[in-house]
Amino acid sequence: MGYSSNQALFSARTTDGNSSAVDWVGGRGVFAVFGTFNGATVKLQWSPDDGTTWLDVDRLGDTYVTLSAAGSGGFELPPCKLRANLASAGGSTSLTAVVSGVNI
Repeated sequence: MGYSSNQALFSARTTDGNSSAVDWVGGRGVFAVFGTFNGATVKLQWSPDDGTTWLDVDRLGDTYVTLSAAGSGGFELPPCKLRANLASAGGSTSLTAVVSGVNI
């Protein structure tokens, strides 16, 4: 099981870069991003080695959890570190990204 409530990765972010890493306890989760994109792209990334290597997260049976418009994507991961990566932020970009656990 992951988080039982939303864990903010960043809030109202306006510039390119990575969020701070958060600990994920493992299991299924949902990554959601909302706000003003203005051409920006946000990826969920995970680290299998405590923050040395970062990999883009896959959806369950689909494509990478990469968003260029408000939305969400599901994922399933072992215990690890998670972060959000914001790229191509424009002048009016202001985005919030969260992860939340899904208890089955």
